[in-house]
Amino acid sequence: MFRKSLLALAGIAAIATATPAAATDDALEYWFEPSFEFDLDDDTSAEIATAFRFRDFENDGRSDTYYVRGWLKQKLSDSITIAGGAEYRENSPGNNEKRLLQQVSGSYGILRSRVRLEERFVDGNDGRMGLRLRTRLGVSGDLTEDGRWGAQANTEMFWTIRSNSDGGQDGLTGVRTQIGVSYQINDTFDLSLSYLREQSLRDNREDRVSHVPLVSLDVSL
Repeated sequence: MFRKSLLALAGIAAIATATPAAATDDALEYWFEPSFEFDLDDDTSAEIATAFRFRDFENDGRSDTYYVRGWLKQKLSDSITIAGGAEYRENSPGNNEKRLLQQVSGSYGILRSRVRLEERFVDGNDGRMGLRLRTRLGVSGDLTEDGRWGAQANTEMFWTIRSNSDGGQDGLTGVRTQIGVSYQINDTFDLSLSYLREQSLRDNREDRVSHVPLVSLDVSL
């Protein structure tokens, strides 16, 4: 167990340094992400996830964001889970968004992987569909013998295949790095505390970087 924890922490250190160089347009944000998951049978579950992302519009021009997301998940094996979902997101006025989601998640020892495809519809873009691929690789390991304390980290790449606006930026448009600890309160509640760094890569402009204290509460019903 101790060796497993050391391996996980070594992976965390490696991933945490994989983010591109810092940019000058930085801001502090606060995120709270509760989610609720319901077992439908031994291999199928439904999840409702929400997020509250608090920003400082007056000082840095970034609006608060709120979303609700629904998932239907199917476990194919002990290591592979597929899922489909839909999301409604409130951004700044005129830029609210709807998304359709498809996802494959993997678990291999301490390694964690996730690939997500998003079809995005943003208000004010004449119904043009944006298409984005998100690839995430991370590690997760127990910190205590009973498994109640854990540590995890991951890096996620955002690949824009088709921009929401005609002539918009495509290719690699974002990198998100996260490192944190988790605690299993009981069989129902899991609490995670993390630091998240999100970098939006922008052509001909300074990259936009967010530094985020993130609190996640997962409820299994």
